[in-house]
Amino acid sequence: MKRGFYTIMSAQFFSSLADNALFIAAVELLKTEKAPSWQAAALVPMFALFYVVLAPFVGAFADSLPKGKVMFISNAIKVVGCLMMLFGIHPLLSYAIVGLGAAAYSPAKYGILTELLPPSQLVKANGWIEGLTIASIILGILLGGQLVGHAMANRMLAVDFPVFDTGIDTAPESAILVLIFFYVIAAWYNTRIPLTGVEMRSMPKNPLELVPDFWSCNSRLWHDRLGQISLATTTLIWGVSGNLRYIILAWAAAALHYSTTQASSLGGVVAIGTAVGAVVATLRMRLDMATQVLPMGIALGLLIIVMNFISNVWVAVPFLIFMGALAGFMVVPMNALLQHRGHNLMGAGRSIAVQNFNEQACILGLGAFYSFSAGLGMSAFGAITAFGVVVAGVMWIIKRWHDRNVVVYKDEVDHLLDIARHDHTHG
Repeated sequence: MKRGFYTIMSAQFFSSLADNALFIAAVELLKTEKAPSWQAAALVPMFALFYVVLAPFVGAFADSLPKGKVMFISNAIKVVGCLMMLFGIHPLLSYAIVGLGAAAYSPAKYGILTELLPPSQLVKANGWIEGLTIASIILGILLGGQLVGHAMANRMLAVDFPVFDTGIDTAPESAILVLIFFYVIAAWYNTRIPLTGVEMRSMPKNPLELVPDFWSCNSRLWHDRLGQISLATTTLIWGVSGNLRYIILAWAAAALHYSTTQASSLGGVVAIGTAVGAVVATLRMRLDMATQVLPMGIALGLLIIVMNFISNVWVAVPFLIFMGALAGFMVVPMNALLQHRGHNLMGAGRSIAVQNFNEQACILGLGAFYSFSAGLGMSAFGAITAFGVVVAGVMWIIKRWHDRNVVVYKDEVDHLLDIARHDHTHG
């Protein structure tokens, strides 16, 4: 791997660490303000909002500037979202601004991989960056849980600044202040990311001109016989993973009677499993083998339902590790295949923006569904059951879709798999 790759990984680690810790802090902030439970569940879709709304623009923006600069600007936006929370703006709106920064960050983060590395290293690079992201998720969730816990919060709140009053009086507010410094570290690493030499594509004077281009790119990926399957699968898996962050907290509170700090550790357990699955996929999978993981998605949906029947933490931990491993094993080859097809069909930034649009739309939709269920008074167990049924059902449809493609469009699918196999071997 080139040296610049490790700088990208460092920047991604600190930014993702802060993102995940901030989610826990935002949940606890809403609890401190005695907000209704549906608002905490709504944090997930609010984070996804700008991914969906700005999808036609962020990919082109990522392709118009050096990607290290794009990532720096994105982290600055996340800091603004944190400051909004500290200045009393509603956590849902503030968290949406953090999501705006993340929406701009993602096309640059993944797009630079295809600029910096050959196709033969894409699966390996995805495994590394996903593994590091998972590590940051684990540590971020644990950090967030500890920062809002009584022990650490009391120490931080006991610190007095001379002359002026910070106005920070609660545990989640002190946690948010600490997390701003992690975003600053990530921004510093962004300034160290090397130029790749890839020609920039200028933004049009009228940004609305990007909308037809975006929908054209979106349509191109959905009509590609391998792109459509990898896009549908990653869309669903990320939709599940995004909402599992809150679902685990809600389930742990209902089934195990855990506090936010205690429940956050279980989110870290899922992430450990995802990291293991990602590493195994990196060692075992190739681009042309990616579609073999489709049946695992159906199993993932069913496992979400089984979670309702677990009320013992010693059973829950290995179960959650296994569930995370299943998701991690699926997402690495599917992400790599999608990046490969997207890079062949359009610019790297544009293809990642299309991917983000679909994935975040799924997170938004599933999150809105769960939040709406909570707003109607449905129990956590009932909402989780419905969630699992939808996941297993949609994944079954995707598998049937691919099976039909293999039969009806056999020559086309075989040709695309040959391209993936050749690029993986000789890239």
